[in-house]
Amino acid sequence: MSAAPRALIIGEALIDIVDRAEPGPAAAAPIEHVGGSPANVAMGLSRLGHDTTLATHLGDDARGARIRDYLAGEGVNFSPGSFTAARTSTARASIDTAGAARYDFDIDWRFTPPADPAAFALVHTGSIALFLEPGGAAVADYVVRLPSEVVVTLDPNIRPALIPDHAVALARFERAAARANLIKLSDEDAEWLYPGLSPAETAQRVLALGVGSPDRGGDGGYDSDGADHRGAGGEHRIVVVTLGAAGAIAVTREREVAVPAAPAVVVDTISAGDSFMASLASSLLERGGPGAATHIDDVLDRAARAAAIAVSAAGANPPRRAQLDG
Repeated sequence: MSAAPRALIIGEALIDIVDRAEPGPAAAAPIEHVGGSPANVAMGLSRLGHDTTLATHLGDDARGARIRDYLAGEGVNFSPGSFTAARTSTARASIDTAGAARYDFDIDWRFTPPADPAAFALVHTGSIALFLEPGGAAVADYVVRLPSEVVVTLDPNIRPALIPDHAVALARFERAAARANLIKLSDEDAEWLYPGLSPAETAQRVLALGVGSPDRGGDGGYDSDGADHRGAGGEHRIVVVTLGAAGAIAVTREREVAVPAAPAVVVDTISAGDSFMASLASSLLERGGPGAATHIDDVLDRAARAAAIAVSAAGANPPRRAQLDG
């Protein structure tokens, strides 16, 4: 019997410090949760039964230990080099009375590449890890050089406050997206990356990336190995744009589909997109790229249900398989 396919998640793990807007004179004390978009995706995949490793950058401190223990308790493994930061990063999330989150970050991000990229069936990245230096360029270089048989998923999860140059960030995103088999954007990501385009137009534009020119290393110059790392997703590439309460759309080379948001009582939205992404990655691991593209309606519906479960609880809380598929 062959081993279960393994997933590698690259990116930040941090502590979410949550301030809630409360009526009345007494403000509630801040609450700390383990978070970070890639860490949430790693936990979500592990909760869905997948062998998952996180390549991150944590400090040898109390918050780093809390993250390590929490994610390890959820079955997430850590890639070597993940505990070399001077301090563990934080994101202060201010939650308004409607449950929406606004973030302020204190982040140090560096990337130690795993020794054997072919050991993983799927690699996921994005968020701060793709754009924040000095680690972001290394992440992009790693992703575009992955063997073609490795499935790549990408969620830019744009944080404008951490991105000083739109043009550089767009080039970085497009370079990574050209290699990805599945790209998930929020409607806010889509508007920031491609202002003036509709979500459907953005999805079609991203789907077409990788056609026509070789990968350009360092977001501007040809790769030193001279190889063409474009579009390994081929005819089975999928681009998804989430639309909040309006649901989500997805495009493949054959179809464009839409699903409504699943019903939910919203507590907060902190891990909605990450839970959606974890479900998408899970479907790729279970169905393969061709199967996921062929059954994109089912894949999207499952992801929408995952997000609905996540927003019904406080903090980063992606669903377990029994909740999602039981």
